[in-house]
Amino acid sequence: MIQFGLYISPVGFSISVIPERWRLIYSLNPMVGVIDGFRWAILKDGPSLYLPGFILSLALVAALLISGIWYFRKTERTFADVI
Repeated sequence: MIQFGLYISPVGFSISVIPERWRLIYSLNPMVGVIDGFRWAILKDGPSLYLPGFILSLALVAALLISGIWYFRKTERTFADVI
């Protein structure tokens, strides 16, 4: 499973090797923006951030955060009974 995670996240390669038509779909993985951002901040000689993908990652993370808070608030009353 870890090998699959390394394949779908740009750990060993830059997002620039992904064809342009697939980059937005590839950016649905929230780790793509994070890893590419760290690579850009540390190396600074690589290509600049893929801005549409980075914005998509931020929107996806925000949606997951909001839905997670909503679900937690909805189910927190039953936690003590279940545990």
